[in-house]
Amino acid sequence: MTYDSIFSYIGPSYIRVNQSAIRSQKQQEIEIQHEHDDIHGKVKKQLVEYPPYIPTGNVIFQIYSNELLVYLQQAYFTPLSFKDHIQARQQANISASIRKKIQQHHLTIRVTDKSNNFYIGLTSEFKKKEQAYFNETNAYIQLNTNPFDEVLNKVIQLLNQLRSKRFILKWQYDQMIPDPKQTQLPHLYFNPKTHKNDIPVRPIISSLHSATTKISKFFDSIIRPIFDAKCRQTTIIDGISLIQDLQKYQQLHRLKLTTLFCTFDISNLYTVLPQNESLNILMEFLHVHGYRKVKGVPLDAI
Repeated sequence: MTYDSIFSYIGPSYIRVNQSAIRSQKQQEIEIQHEHDDIHGKVKKQLVEYPPYIPTGNVIFQIYSNELLVYLQQAYFTPLSFKDHIQARQQANISASIRKKIQQHHLTIRVTDKSNNFYIGLTSEFKKKEQAYFNETNAYIQLNTNPFDEVLNKVIQLLNQLRSKRFILKWQYDQMIPDPKQTQLPHLYFNPKTHKNDIPVRPIISSLHSATTKISKFFDSIIRPIFDAKCRQTTIIDGISLIQDLQKYQQLHRLKLTTLFCTFDISNLYTVLPQNESLNILMEFLHVHGYRKVKGVPLDAI
């Protein structure tokens, strides 16, 4: 097998042995604290910001913190059986060997697009695929400076302005305002399309912790139900939905021998959608259906 070939691997159907058990106690303590802080922070945030709205200083959080720490210590420090210890050591050695080979032979490993496989190829070949995408679409440019602070400040200033003008309510403001400690700059990476000739790449923008993610989630939660309700009769959700619609079509005697079925694909769909035009279409859709506000938010503010 050459290094620029495709490597398909379906993982074993068992839970991996806890490899942290073979690490030093100091390393385990660091992992325990990191996992404790992550879980405790998420649970506390949920209970403080959403019903039952528990006050931040409530003693229940300290009790939960202590019990969570005890549970994690038991899970991490419980000794493995001799067989499991050997298995964990073997798996750790295999992982280290793979990492070493990747570095030695300058390889790239990526999860493939639309499958459960992995792509393994020369990093230089993968870079050529990325560059080919850039040249074909002209959709992205490389930034010379980090715009994180500028973007974060603009988002916060905009939300503050909307709140001061009472275009949005406090609970809406709270749901959309980004947390600077949790916010990250989005980044671009590519997944190979092994199901297509020459294995092109699909761009993925990782924006889970973007400054605008909470705004997107909020408006998706209040606008999507409107779209689903108004377009239910003309939207095909999945294959079953398609079959059901065809059956209704046939019952109306509209499915004829001359009926044509067409499929089409749009190259680089998400990178060629014009943002301003998309927003105009959204506003027109809401206007047509009689909306001037959505959950109290004026369309101009949206």
